[in-house]
Amino acid sequence: MPPRFHAAVAVYALLTRDGRVLLVRRAGSGFHDGELSLPAGHVEEGEDAVTALVREVHEELRLVLDPAACELALTGHSGPEHAGDDTYVDLFFRVSSWSGEPVNAEPDHCRELVWVAADALPDDVIPFVADAVGAVTSANGPRLLMWHWPDAGGRTTLRS
Repeated sequence: MPPRFHAAVAVYALLTRDGRVLLVRRAGSGFHDGELSLPAGHVEEGEDAVTALVREVHEELRLVLDPAACELALTGHSGPEHAGDDTYVDLFFRVSSWSGEPVNAEPDHCRELVWVAADALPDDVIPFVADAVGAVTSANGPRLLMWHWPDAGGRTTLRS
């Protein structure tokens, strides 16, 4: 039997305050360096998605999250963006509260933290992240987004 297909899983935190969302400027990873993204990271072996989110947000921002304050808001399914990339399942969580003030705790992976209006994202937000923020913050946004699939011609595909 051929080996079963596996996808990488990433978690994203949508932290909002006064109509603004917290973004991080990526650096040093080779993946969209210099562009803005949500705080995010990979789910590790043996770790559930919410535990991964809590861990990643603490590592990146030194914030303490209550798992009960983390609500799955959107699922993304991304084909390889470039040859050799993994296929991803992306889980976007709305985080309603946290303890502490965000700080850049990983300056080798993040150049800056910025609060921006959720309805007026800068042009240098990673396109699929901008799509996700728009879907999560809209009243009737889709619950599933798909990116980088050949049948979509590289465009974002929306599913309710």
